[in-house]
Amino acid sequence: MSAVTSRLTKEQEKRICSMIGHARLSLLYKASIHGYPYTSFVSKCTRQGPTLTVAYNNSGFIFGAYISKDYAQTGQNVIDEKAFLFSFDEKEQNPSAYRITSQPGQYVYTDGNSGPNFGSLVFLHNNAATVYSNPGNFFNFDPIKMHGNDLQLIECEVYRVEEGSVLLPKPWRSIQWNPERRKELMDSIMKWRPGINSVSQARLLLVGPVGAGKSSFFNSVCSVFKGHVKIQANTGTAATSLTTQFRAYSIRGCGEKPLPLVLCDTMGMEESLNAGLDIDDYTSILKGNVPDRYQFNPSMPMQETSPGFRKSVGVKDKIHCVVYVIDASKVKLLPDRMIEKFAAFRRKANLLAIPQVVLMTKVDEACPLVADDLKNVYCSKNLEGMMREVAVQLGLSMAAVIPVKNYSQEFELDPITDILLLNAVTQMLRMAESYFDDLAEDEEKTD
Repeated sequence: MSAVTSRLTKEQEKRICSMIGHARLSLLYKASIHGYPYTSFVSKCTRQGPTLTVAYNNSGFIFGAYISKDYAQTGQNVIDEKAFLFSFDEKEQNPSAYRITSQPGQYVYTDGNSGPNFGSLVFLHNNAATVYSNPGNFFNFDPIKMHGNDLQLIECEVYRVEEGSVLLPKPWRSIQWNPERRKELMDSIMKWRPGINSVSQARLLLVGPVGAGKSSFFNSVCSVFKGHVKIQANTGTAATSLTTQFRAYSIRGCGEKPLPLVLCDTMGMEESLNAGLDIDDYTSILKGNVPDRYQFNPSMPMQETSPGFRKSVGVKDKIHCVVYVIDASKVKLLPDRMIEKFAAFRRKANLLAIPQVVLMTKVDEACPLVADDLKNVYCSKNLEGMMREVAVQLGLSMAAVIPVKNYSQEFELDPITDILLLNAVTQMLRMAESYFDDLAEDEEKTD
């Protein structure tokens, strides 16, 4: 599945939000990705609160509508005095907004089985990339100013309109941001040891959708201990996974002594069948059967007869903690089939008694207040809500959800970014520690 990203530029988004007030847009539905049939729109946008529909045509118009009430599939015409239609002609040098507001007591949209239906503008008309235009029905407007009489769409998006970014009066997790804490975390990680003699390194498996930031997380942690930004694992933006091999990366600090952990990188998860990481390959990885640099073949999972399959494995070869990596800015866009895949992966890990955590990446892209100051990460009300949402979706506790920002375009290290990354590694090692504690308990029971 292609990456689901907004077509709006930051400037265009700011221009639209200025008409709504202090608001933040969260993409729910994108026709080119989720499909033009109205059922796709309904499944993504029902019961989402205030929404903004944004359409684009080849004539350069960006136009749509805002409503302050829910889509609830009531089949009724709805009055909403805060609703309005809008349009920008992007061919103009400094386009001004064309805005048509609702009138008191006026119906503004039909809450039924169709695409976004504002009476005089009906998007996804006939389940296609078109808009039906009939000025005077609910709203009256000049079609030249609204859409240039170009009714063919190149894209249609629907956003949830959320309360603008808000900072909580105090952080909901306590964290120190000083250089001393950074050093304490680094020292603690380097001195950590698994609680079982046969194992020298905890193996942490990174699993997540394509583009979530698995490989970037490894590169970022490696950078912290190297003392400079380092790129070792393949990273980038692509519709399909850039990682095609199973990789088990040791991390070496400046003294070249490996850390007591191995970050295992896998092929990205994809929504489609026979694409991305297969659950059978995932299970083989958990059990330690897959060797480093094994080349994935999504259409043919690894089997006992496959070249390289490791039949004889010990505790040191198995996975000791699974880390689900999720892009914070895409939490609300996770397709149902992706959530189902996560659930299947969770069940496999649970059967093998492997602890699991969620790593939420790109927190700076998910909240502008965090982008302004990374220390706001545990004060952001929006980010806290996203973390609670992903905890519910994956069936984990909030304590298992860890926010980070990876290094992506920087040349130099940032102490605050480092502290978030080091905190994440510390929590993963603590989870792996519980795996070893369970093994020790089982051994004691058999003695």
